[in-house]
Amino acid sequence: MAHQPPLQPPLFAEFGDDNSDEQPPASVVRPLAPSTAPVRPQPPDPAWAALAQALPRHLRLGTSSWTYPGWAGLLWDGDYADTLLSKHGLAAYAQHPLLRTVSVDRNFYRALSASQYAAYAAQVPDDFRFVVKAPSLVTDALVRADNGRGQQTNVAFLNAELAVQDFVLPALEGLGHKIGALVFQLSPLPPALLARMPDVLARLGRMLAALPALKPTAPDGVVAVEVRDSAFLTPDFVSVLRSTGATYCLGLHPKLPPISEQLGMLRALWPGPLVCRWNLNRLHGAYGYEDARDLYAPFNAIVDPDPDTRLTLAKAVAGTIGRGQNAFVTISNKAEGSAPLTVWALAQDVLAAMSLRMGTDRSP
Repeated sequence: MAHQPPLQPPLFAEFGDDNSDEQPPASVVRPLAPSTAPVRPQPPDPAWAALAQALPRHLRLGTSSWTYPGWAGLLWDGDYADTLLSKHGLAAYAQHPLLRTVSVDRNFYRALSASQYAAYAAQVPDDFRFVVKAPSLVTDALVRADNGRGQQTNVAFLNAELAVQDFVLPALEGLGHKIGALVFQLSPLPPALLARMPDVLARLGRMLAALPALKPTAPDGVVAVEVRDSAFLTPDFVSVLRSTGATYCLGLHPKLPPISEQLGMLRALWPGPLVCRWNLNRLHGAYGYEDARDLYAPFNAIVDPDPDTRLTLAKAVAGTIGRGQNAFVTISNKAEGSAPLTVWALAQDVLAAMSLRMGTDRSP
């Protein structure tokens, strides 16, 4: 593919130890969907398949949603309307060798039912894992207007019963062992709550402690908390996560410090899985979603490459999977311009990081 960057190992710093001698699987190329499928995948490129084959199976890379017509030639074999992709695109998406997870963001706006989750699970291979955002009814301290402006206090914020009944139990029933990460992405807090962080953390801890265990049904499943306020990035927040068995979701968003300044959270929770959602390129600022969308559409090319973020993330991923821990990374089109192409570039960086780690660990 002419728009793919060359495979070259980047320089990077160490993250953790690497004692893994895991061999890549014999094949990760999945059969194409029947020609009668409503959405047909782009025939697999040998370069993508070879890269996927070289990566450990407990690394799962993917995108935020799958409904973009501009991915024709990358994921789809032709032009499809976004409405058709919304209904039928997941099956084609999941046949791509590098895409082994996806972030289900629509659940943030309206909670899905167990049957809706089950319909998704039926469209993907057995080793596919979903990253799912919790409903905003539970994760937003404010009830918001259509334009996003806060209107009033949300009395259901961090309500444990709603989190269990409207999110975790339906996901467990519908997705089963295909759960990867259930992400509670906490929207920006109003000033009154930012001034009462101990109370917020106590409420968060009570909610997390009330959630049913994922492991009996979803052995790879993990609960992760993503935030939009740097006031959370404290030892007290780490204590809440550790005491409830949850982890921190790296939220790559301009409202938070750069990834290099967030990695201390993962080190404090080590050992454990890595969950990352790369949401928005920092150059657009905290409120730049619309600007990024307008600039990057139709999302078929890298427009604003961010190699520093990619290399730092690759280092963290390599350190995590090198110790046998799972990693779930989902990427938005607003990160660099085209989520599938960022996945391609990140996968190359991870493979190069793994190679450098092995060379360092095995040197005399």
